[in-house]
Amino acid sequence: MAGHEIPEPKDRKQVADPGSETRPVEEARHACDPAFRHGVVVGFDGSTSSERALAYAIGMAGRSGSGLIIVHVANRLPTTVWAGCEPPVFVDVPDHRTEVLGLELACADYLSEVPWVLVERGGDICHELEEVGREYAADAIVVGSTHGIVGRIFGSVAGRLARRAQRPVIVIP
Repeated sequence: MAGHEIPEPKDRKQVADPGSETRPVEEARHACDPAFRHGVVVGFDGSTSSERALAYAIGMAGRSGSGLIIVHVANRLPTTVWAGCEPPVFVDVPDHRTEVLGLELACADYLSEVPWVLVERGGDICHELEEVGREYAADAIVVGSTHGIVGRIFGSVAGRLARRAQRPVIVIP
């Protein structure tokens, strides 16, 4: 015999099934394509400012030799808009805009220079962009600036994201 076996204590409680497969928490949650790790995340909704942000992000990804993660955050509206419920519960509104954006991006010649993926999320734009950046360990998040009255009243996505993000945020005017 090569070794000595130590007997298990009689009062030991079994915490997990010994036959079950164990996986790290990160791997169990969401396995991202390794080609896009340390890539560039860009928020895109088809607006003029997001198109400028996309153009900058394409150049940045091309210069750094990394992938491009294009994020479209779908609309979520509180049910109080329709039902007058308390407390506000958010529901997903069918958003076919992501499919349209995906088809437009797939046909775009300017995206042939870098590997890219389109990620759809629902919820708060700032939170979702930061979450995707964390999942892909992104080197930067690129967003377009807001030039409207709504951005001035409620605060722009770029401003809120720059205050709370854990990675560099690049705002394209």
